[in-house]
Amino acid sequence: MTPVYVEYTFEVDPPQPGSDILMAQLGIIGFESFVETDTGVQAYVQKEHFNPALVPNLQIFESDIAKVSFTHREIAQVNWNAEWEKNFHPIEVGAQCRLRAPFHEKKEVQYEIIIEPKMSFGTGHHETTYMMLSYILENEWTDKSVLDMGCGTAVLGILAFMRGAKPVAAVDIDPWCVENSIENATRNDATISVKLGDAGVLPEQPTYDVILANINRNILLEDLPKYRQCLRSPGELYLSGFYVEDLSLLQSACNKLGFQYVGNKEKNQWIAAKFVI
Repeated sequence: MTPVYVEYTFEVDPPQPGSDILMAQLGIIGFESFVETDTGVQAYVQKEHFNPALVPNLQIFESDIAKVSFTHREIAQVNWNAEWEKNFHPIEVGAQCRLRAPFHEKKEVQYEIIIEPKMSFGTGHHETTYMMLSYILENEWTDKSVLDMGCGTAVLGILAFMRGAKPVAAVDIDPWCVENSIENATRNDATISVKLGDAGVLPEQPTYDVILANINRNILLEDLPKYRQCLRSPGELYLSGFYVEDLSLLQSACNKLGFQYVGNKEKNQWIAAKFVI
């Protein structure tokens, strides 16, 4: 059965940093995908799993950061490609890596990743994607077993593979993301095993040398014990998809599971953090 989504259109004045803060708060209450517009944000959430009363109670409506208004409508199926093509621009990570869609002009870089999504590429999460890609470029991946958790388009797994990781696995709860990740892996000549599900499908024994999880605060906190269970020692855990104010929560939860905090990156109030075991 095709899930019914609710599309929220938010007008944010001024758009920045209000839109980034809004998307962080929306992610906490269950929104899955975001498309940044010139005047704010379009956000999508499955109707079945959502309480609409949460939206007007978001902290941003009580702050002086921006004036925010919204409308919403139900949609049977989201044309993610159309939304994405209207708003997406290539992402360059330093001089080494560039993410683009097939309709963008080719540019010679060491790692070019071509992504054509069936869901929002997380345009509200460009900062987190950028930071996670930066971590991948900065660290050694040769022959390391990697899990891209909550893979979306599998872009993190693809770059890890390009950097020498093997084997690479990817997991997402959205069937469209799974299909799209398989297509993107094929498009970029990356060998990635993609599975549908949440943390419940992860192996119960140490399997991965590295876990990359760019999701949101609540899911990360819930799934950390599963990550610990399937991560080898020594192992590396990279987390993102949460706001700077949530870093202490993630640090505390990881510490209780035996992880050591290495450091973090920050971009426009978003955080990516590295832990080791």
